[in-house]
Amino acid sequence: MPHAAATPQMLRRVNAQAVLRHLRGADVATGTELMALTGLTRASVIAVCEDLIGRGWIVELDQPRAGHGMPPVPRKGRPARRFAFNREAGFVLGLDIGAATTTAAVADLRGTVIGRSSRSFRAADIPAQERIGVIDHACREALEAAGADPGRVLAVGAGVAAPVDRDGNVLVTQPFWSLFDVGLRSALKELHGWTVLLENDANLAALGERWRGSGAGVDDLVVLLAGERLGAGVMESGRLLHGRGGAAGEMGYLDMVEGVGSSDGIAALVRQWSAAGGGPSAGGPASAPRVFEDAAAGDTAALAILDRISERMARVIASIASLINPEQVVIGGAVAESAGALLPGITARLPRFTATPPRVTVSPLGDKIVTAGAIRHALDYVEANALELELAG
Repeated sequence: MPHAAATPQMLRRVNAQAVLRHLRGADVATGTELMALTGLTRASVIAVCEDLIGRGWIVELDQPRAGHGMPPVPRKGRPARRFAFNREAGFVLGLDIGAATTTAAVADLRGTVIGRSSRSFRAADIPAQERIGVIDHACREALEAAGADPGRVLAVGAGVAAPVDRDGNVLVTQPFWSLFDVGLRSALKELHGWTVLLENDANLAALGERWRGSGAGVDDLVVLLAGERLGAGVMESGRLLHGRGGAAGEMGYLDMVEGVGSSDGIAALVRQWSAAGGGPSAGGPASAPRVFEDAAAGDTAALAILDRISERMARVIASIASLINPEQVVIGGAVAESAGALLPGITARLPRFTATPPRVTVSPLGDKIVTAGAIRHALDYVEANALELELAG
């Protein structure tokens, strides 16, 4: 089949995308540098830059000066024009929506978080409109903290604790999952005009970890959100796996895995096993951080709990390794800060359970891992659709 002829409009678009891509990855670039990076002529580079300046995506910088209060540095010939990506051309929102709380983070177009807010839901089974109201309140508070106008939000990435298919529809075959099927996309579109990209929270955790975590640049990556319940975000060859209904990475199959028996996460297991007689040596809540602290101090009961969790997590990770064969598995979520103590035990046990043991790490992103991925998801949308987006102001 013959290829369609390249039109001037198509070429301008391709050229503009190339220039934007390089400027997003650099602090400053001259016209000459952009020529070398894109292969375009000087006339094409300048024409594209003028257009992008007019649209608001880039800015032209003043010439560098020799020092404070000094005139520009003398140069032979015409000074090189210097261009930079306008990181404040708009903003994106990243949302982490759980059953009990929601967190909203505002970021500029380089992904730097400049405002954050969390709100709690009155109950897990509140009406959809009330849940939307709490989410909207968190968004508006985060925007106010950032000093960002809601009209300048270009995209919203939103992670929910339920499977989401490729079209952004929540799978509702389980009662818990149905809590998140509240019509969030249409509600925020109606309230603010925002484009909302709904995704599973573990999938967004994988995007965040690959972007700014211990899995940076890893193409075959699994991130385990391991707090109350286990959920996995799976990247294969650099792309997220969803499955037919978005349930790739759901961990219900662990009910049938010998030595595991449920998808309970590390925090839940600590409470269960502490209540059964292995709890902290002193009074107080049997939280994961407390038990990890007691284990570090040599407490026998706490050490026994860590040993049991290491064994169980090794079996979980081995089952993932046998099915998916990732290069790296990352333990993420709020428990990640403490879970480093589990790594030696997990790593030592893995060869017993799988012939393809992955590298196991803990995420440095803590409880911000989902909002980091949500921001990355929103930025990906903005970068892919920049020339169709109209910037406010």
